[in-house]
Amino acid sequence: MLIKDDDTEYRTWDAHRSKLAAAILRNLDSLPIQLGKNVLYLGAASGTTASHVSDILDEQGRVYCVEFAQRSMRELIDTLCAHRNNVYPILADARLPEKYRTLVTPVDVIYCDIAQPEQAKILADNADLFLKPSGSALIAIKSRSVDVTMDPSDVFKQETGILKKRGFTVRQSVRLEPYERDHALVHVTRE
Repeated sequence: MLIKDDDTEYRTWDAHRSKLAAAILRNLDSLPIQLGKNVLYLGAASGTTASHVSDILDEQGRVYCVEFAQRSMRELIDTLCAHRNNVYPILADARLPEKYRTLVTPVDVIYCDIAQPEQAKILADNADLFLKPSGSALIAIKSRSVDVTMDPSDVFKQETGILKKRGFTVRQSVRLEPYERDHALVHVTRE
């Protein structure tokens, strides 16, 4: 939704439709997605959150949007890419980053919002190929996508443990209730 105030135009950012917005409202300490940075977005879907990432980066940065669902990719292209010069759609499976290796330049941040088991492994595999040495990542861990039988807190510990073993430092973990049930957004860095 657009809101106009004199000559300035604002867009609403719904925390019930964006895990990143939910994390910000739940007191995410720092946002590594900043003006001029390059971001690899895993699981971009139809582009709701990607549009806000694009806004933050402005024309000085790029957001590479990886999505494997063809219908979501069509929506992403029609509603977002057609109107923005800094969004690059990539129809691919995030589990196979070598398939889109030639399409992505080194990035400052990876934002991972996929509904698959092994979310941390998928993020780390992409980071090995694309994340700059001092880069950051944000991962929206969907506990029920990883293991429906485990307690969500145990899933979050398991996935952050995988990231630590792969060379990441956990900066913050934010539970996303009441916006998203059994979800957490975790901010990690590599140094």
